[in-house]
Amino acid sequence: MEIKSHSSNKIPVSPSIDKVGVEERIARFQSRSIKNEAKKQGLNMVLSMIDLTTLEGKDTEGKVKQMCYKAMHLHDHFEGIPQVAAVCVYPSMVAIAKNALRNSSVKVASVATGFPSGQTALALKLKDTKLAVEQGADEIDMVISRGKFLTGEFAYVFDEIAAVKEACGKARLKVILETGELVTLDNVRKASDIAIYAGADFIKTSTGKIQPAATMQVTYTMLMAIRDYYDETGIMVGMKPAGGISTAKLALHNLVMVKEILGTKWLSNEWFRFGASSLANDVLMQLVKIETGVYQSNDYFSID
Repeated sequence: MEIKSHSSNKIPVSPSIDKVGVEERIARFQSRSIKNEAKKQGLNMVLSMIDLTTLEGKDTEGKVKQMCYKAMHLHDHFEGIPQVAAVCVYPSMVAIAKNALRNSSVKVASVATGFPSGQTALALKLKDTKLAVEQGADEIDMVISRGKFLTGEFAYVFDEIAAVKEACGKARLKVILETGELVTLDNVRKASDIAIYAGADFIKTSTGKIQPAATMQVTYTMLMAIRDYYDETGIMVGMKPAGGISTAKLALHNLVMVKEILGTKWLSNEWFRFGASSLANDVLMQLVKIETGVYQSNDYFSID
């Protein structure tokens, strides 16, 4: 299938990244002290931004329903614990998740476009996307063609994203860069710019299948691309670090970084997400510690 060209004169020249400067900024974000009341507020915010995910070949209807229940009931014994932002499943499980979440505000996201490798024909990627949307997906998480990107075929990557965006209809599009395969921060910035200008509603670090994933250095670089685009156009684009964020402390460092680079408008699950299912339990442990003074065992929380 031939890609319709949308990219003529639309791919920006990306700035080079000062890696040392990025490291210095990250160190400052990590040194911030957060007091208990602000910490509690931040931890609840983190929970509300999590996308719970199950993307395994052994996924079953029962496992998806269990995850959806957890998305709505993270800890029923403590008042004020929010629901997560979304659950993310394969297209074949979208209808099951949609039905399980029908009385909640939790969104259903679906991976598409040959996740996680992206090594399939465009016609199949578009069919995959449309199937997920038809089944009820509110959001589509697509992967870019990293092979094309790394060989300098930037117009191809741009046009493919634009085509998938069109296939999404009203569903929001998250574009996964798979930053662990892009190697350099310069490549991360270039891929971020391509995705944003091609129409991404969110840019996302990783599939969770490749390491390193959502390092703060990578997230910082992507946030700067979002800020520069907003400064130029006034259009907000969301951000989703995914993979490797498993502790409440690291999640809070990310929120500090988002606030300082993009501002408070991005501090909601409409514009910022965490792709880290294991993060929820650590955040819950920290919130229980603030409320009771003691940590609960991991056994108190479901692993899915």
